[in-house]
Amino acid sequence: MKSLIAILLIVFLYPLLAWVSSSNSLFEAFGPETPLMQVNASLGLAIPSHYVNRADPKKVRIGGQLISEGRADTPQGKSNYISRFYACTSCHNTVREEEDISKVDSELRLDYAIEHQLPYLQASTFWGIVNRVAWYNGDYIKKYGDLVIAANKSLEESIQLCAQECSQGRELEAWEMEAMLHYLATLELKVGDLALSKEEINQLNDGSASNQNKLNLIASKYLPRSPATFAEPPNDKNRGYGMKGNVERGKAIYELGCQHCHKEDGVSDLVLDDAKKTFKWLRNNISADSQNSIYEIIRHGTYAEYGHREYMPLYTQEKMSDQQVEDLRFYIQEMAY
Repeated sequence: MKSLIAILLIVFLYPLLAWVSSSNSLFEAFGPETPLMQVNASLGLAIPSHYVNRADPKKVRIGGQLISEGRADTPQGKSNYISRFYACTSCHNTVREEEDISKVDSELRLDYAIEHQLPYLQASTFWGIVNRVAWYNGDYIKKYGDLVIAANKSLEESIQLCAQECSQGRELEAWEMEAMLHYLATLELKVGDLALSKEEINQLNDGSASNQNKLNLIASKYLPRSPATFAEPPNDKNRGYGMKGNVERGKAIYELGCQHCHKEDGVSDLVLDDAKKTFKWLRNNISADSQNSIYEIIRHGTYAEYGHREYMPLYTQEKMSDQQVEDLRFYIQEMAY
């Protein structure tokens, strides 16, 4: 009788013990290179429609070309440009931009750009874009209105909005969208990118903790959405934002930000070189109520116009702080003398 009871206990309790064991070792089973979506899926999070589980190398190559060049090599030859004016990388990096990806800090972002010599751009990086849950956030509804409604919750719709409105190009064809998504899948966040502490790993391994709490912890380690706060030029441009500028940081913003587009053979017709004449022109227009003022162009950008469809996107507060605008001004003024 005792033997029978023991057998029954083993039969009924073994699945439970196995489940507890697997729960306790759940996170330990994933190494630093494990895709974050795989971890979230194991905790019950629904996989979004844009996610590509196994990226096809051929599609990755084509998608990378579309993003960096605006068109790609296909068996039929070069495809048509998505936009005559811009490629995605005119405004977006494709690599990590910050050491701490759990918060927004424009100063730390600039430090990282200087250290790694990255373009200091208006738009969020494509690195980790497939792990986000929203794309056109915050004040972007002021600029694009109802167009943001669909794009905010769909990566595919956000790509189409960017291609047609931001880049002043055309709608992507199905094969182009598919190739881009395969490329973006290679930029997914990994477990090792989250900078989890030992205590946090223990929480994730805790079999008694709910999956939702674990998902909340993981979400706190990166930004599922990028905040976007539109800012205004100072009321008095001669006085500026009332902060003292830093010439070295201003130089970095000029070289990594302004000159990314405003250079010979760049995407802009306006070339901002290192000539004294250029700096004098910029300095003399600082207080102007026109697009020639760094305050106006950084905070308001420009809009597409008839006969001049290309335009400059604005820098949100998160992408360039008031202090950094003053740093840029200080550098321009120093170089103008």
